[in-house]
Amino acid sequence: MAEPTARDVGEFGLIAAVTARLPQSAAVLLGPGDDAAVVSFPDGRVVATTDVLVEGVHFRRDWSTAYDVGRKAAAANLADVAAMGGTATALLVGLASPGDLPLQWALDLADGLRDEAALVGAVIVGGDTVKADQIVISVTALGSLAGPFVLRSGARAGQQVVLAGQVGRSAAGLRLLIEGTLVGPLVDAHRRPTPPYDLGPALAAAGATAMCDVSDGLVQDLGHLAAASGVGIDLVSALLLEEGLDPDDVLMGGEDHALVATLTGPAPEGCRVIGRVVAGEGVRLDGQRVVGGWEHHR
Repeated sequence: MAEPTARDVGEFGLIAAVTARLPQSAAVLLGPGDDAAVVSFPDGRVVATTDVLVEGVHFRRDWSTAYDVGRKAAAANLADVAAMGGTATALLVGLASPGDLPLQWALDLADGLRDEAALVGAVIVGGDTVKADQIVISVTALGSLAGPFVLRSGARAGQQVVLAGQVGRSAAGLRLLIEGTLVGPLVDAHRRPTPPYDLGPALAAAGATAMCDVSDGLVQDLGHLAAASGVGIDLVSALLLEEGLDPDDVLMGGEDHALVATLTGPAPEGCRVIGRVVAGEGVRLDGQRVVGGWEHHR
């Protein structure tokens, strides 16, 4: 018997099959099934962010399983909430897909989204599904704050630049996949990034003055932070570059979803100093200006 597809079960059958796999939490006052979900945010502030993953741009089905794609799609959003100093509570997921998409692929995608969200105690509370020529996944994350939220615009000269998590591994893994290597820790890092979710709120509590998620490359994202703050960033290669990784991957590679922040006092355990905030503009490595990173439509 042929494997059932999205066309076989229809839109509402697909939704029912997916939502049956999704637990809820005490923060969810109303989950999937109505026109909208209702989620409790006792603090009164809601962190909101969204990301879109497109087949052939952000993932390939011959490189990644649906479960991998689900983990990656959730991670991109959960890391953005962490970069504001928050903790994600709920996800909304939109799925556009061809009618011949195997039903099991959609279910495995849901499992990946569910399991990544569970790392921070978040749940999937709703979404939508439509027919399209290729797979497009849109995820919106809602998060809560226990303390101050952190912008990109608060860095000041003299502060330290600290990195939480790892950079360069996803880009290295992508290169290996392009070359035909389908296994290994770097390949795994591209398929399933591992953001340091807990260090976002920890950095906020430690007095981080500016912070952002590293999704488009360390230099690119630090450049946004520097521009928003009206400062320059001096990186130190001896503190940043790692043996076995191409410096370009470390500096320009995206999708590791590490967190980079600026602060005056000690950094939380699990972070490392990689440079300093200085007067001026742009990003420098050992005194030399560096630019680059990922940008859509370029």
